[in-house]
Amino acid sequence: MSTQNQSQCQQKSYHKQPTGLAATTAANHSREMDLKLYGSCFCPFVQRVWIALELKGIPYQYIEVDPYQKPESLLEVNPRGLVPALRHGDWGCYESTVLVEYLEDLNIGPSLLPGDAKLRAHCRLWTDHINRNIVPNFYRVLQEQDQQKQISNAQELQNRLNQLITVANAQGPFFLGPDISLVDVQIAPWILRLSRVLKPYRGWPDPEKGSRWAAWVNAIESNQHIKATTSTDQLYMDSYERYSQNRPNTSQVANAINAGMGLP
Repeated sequence: MSTQNQSQCQQKSYHKQPTGLAATTAANHSREMDLKLYGSCFCPFVQRVWIALELKGIPYQYIEVDPYQKPESLLEVNPRGLVPALRHGDWGCYESTVLVEYLEDLNIGPSLLPGDAKLRAHCRLWTDHINRNIVPNFYRVLQEQDQQKQISNAQELQNRLNQLITVANAQGPFFLGPDISLVDVQIAPWILRLSRVLKPYRGWPDPEKGSRWAAWVNAIESNQHIKATTSTDQLYMDSYERYSQNRPNTSQVANAINAGMGLP
């Protein structure tokens, strides 16, 4: 077998079923329900919505789909075939930030937004910062093959994280203080992937002990609802290898980053 063929055989692929605690949660929510979440176990955008469902205790059905082999049931909700997607009765919608706010608007379970209008705007402003600046830079660090550019991209990501940390409640441990909120849900999947993906593939450093960032990361990692939607480390290592090698047609997100465009 040629070296190229051996390399191709050794390449890891994305997982098609959750593992660990996420597998248990998916199994516990496999029964037919009016509210359905179409998701993929490795997708951080899906995990946002999944965390919100768990936090709020809203009854739902979890449906694992392969976004590279788009089932008709997913295309009926999102013609682009992207996850996450929600079907609620005969209505469907997509885009993770929109879906999390939809769940908030159902007024079921704990609120993810504070009652004060100014604080709500504050949360939405920094949610936008996460979507515009932190998420794309995460992928730029991971996909870049040039080591010097990796370093500069990592510094940019760190700068964007520092901006968020600076405006967070000083005592924490979450963004607004002791209770988890919308901003925490929005960034949690990428906080998890810093240690599970960027650390092994790009040497991302652990939080400095005793820092505000370390307290925030620990709070995210320890939250029972976030843990319930998190698979084993190996799932993320395997599923993100293709990003770290910047393989062609890895995903629409990867293609957008390579093209210098916004997230799809």
